[in-house]
Amino acid sequence: MPWWIESNLFLDGSFTGLVTAMPAQPESQEVDELLLNARLRDELEPFLDESVHILDCRKLPTSDENEFLAQMLAWERAPVLPIAKWFDPELELPAPDQLSDQQVRTLLTETITKLYSRRIVLDFTDHLSDRQLYCLILRDILPSPEKKLDLPRNYLHWHFLDIETQPEIWLSYYASEEERELWASETGEPLPPRCPPPYPRRMPRRPR
Repeated sequence: MPWWIESNLFLDGSFTGLVTAMPAQPESQEVDELLLNARLRDELEPFLDESVHILDCRKLPTSDENEFLAQMLAWERAPVLPIAKWFDPELELPAPDQLSDQQVRTLLTETITKLYSRRIVLDFTDHLSDRQLYCLILRDILPSPEKKLDLPRNYLHWHFLDIETQPEIWLSYYASEEERELWASETGEPLPPRCPPPYPRRMPRRPR
């Protein structure tokens, strides 16, 4: 079916009027994107909610929309498993009271690497000793049921600091100068001195 746009070019660059034209044939990639879009929407239909309607209003390029729909579908289909069961065999750690400090340090390093291999990133750890961090991983992370998403750019960030309830730790070790000044102006409270973190670590970080 022919289509047309109303236009009429003037010397000043403005235009109005009527010009008819036949649409160019869509590129093969565009056809593939449209077919993929239809398939993703069909597969998402059992899970439809307002997210898809919001997406329709944004008028994204089809390739960007497909990426978003694929992420939604992966989220809906992902199993909820304790993080320990994201591994085969299941990731288990010995009780810390059975370990020397050196054993804790070695196991902690190995565990941090294993968690990162499943795209689990640990944040705000430099105020915790090796044994404290090991205990928190054992107690809080490994048994925690989470969506196991198999998406290359999806990372689960685990914070070991609640900024709302532990502002002094955050302000002392992690906050930038701008964040410290903003906190002081908003709360009217005195700032704690900035200190180097007691247990600095080189942690694996997601690629930018």
